[in-house]
Amino acid sequence: MRMRCKKNLDERLAACGDIFLAPRCEQLHYDLPDATEPVDLNALFGRTAPLVLEIGSGRGHFAREFARQNPKVNVLGVEKCRNVLVEACEKTKAQKIGNLKYLCCAAEYLGRLLPAGKVTALYLNFSTPFQKNSYADHRLTAPRFLKIYRELLTPGAVIFQKTDNAQLFEYSLLQFSQNGYALKAVSLNYHATNPKGNIVTEYEARFLAQQLPIYYLEAVDLVKTRKALKS
Repeated sequence: MRMRCKKNLDERLAACGDIFLAPRCEQLHYDLPDATEPVDLNALFGRTAPLVLEIGSGRGHFAREFARQNPKVNVLGVEKCRNVLVEACEKTKAQKIGNLKYLCCAAEYLGRLLPAGKVTALYLNFSTPFQKNSYADHRLTAPRFLKIYRELLTPGAVIFQKTDNAQLFEYSLLQFSQNGYALKAVSLNYHATNPKGNIVTEYEARFLAQQLPIYYLEAVDLVKTRKALKS
């Protein structure tokens, strides 16, 4: 069942055109022309700065707070659902957070839309778990996505993942380990460690209220890091 579009969705997104990019073809459901050029990040943000990426930014709570706390970095929130993204854009614009922009696309197209080797940190916060094994390829830590991230990340860049779903977490641990990534940190109950600087997302607050554990990991791409050390 398709989600009903929010009222005046196109007009609302158009009003946020300076912080929102939608390089997609509506008729082809995110298919992009073969000649698609990567986003000019310097033009988008109006400056050169380290790039932090959040995939599945939803209504933008994490991205806004992270951008506020880290004004010297550029933050790009990726969200494919326009109904959700419009709220993130409107709140960001109202709060005048200049170092945060949004990209409306599915994650599988990021390798064509973003320049290689520019992302200094990547966040996966409470991604859809796709619990049926037949849908495992849609999980944002599936091998096809880890390959895309490898192209986007700078050497030594960290991927941060938080989830409430044990099945997704176990899957992620396995995929990172089997696809050339090193696990820097792993926690089966993240909040038991009283993590400093943690930004609690909307989903996270809900799960904590239910006293559910939050699973957490940090992963680094060994392949790209080793290549950088040899060069």
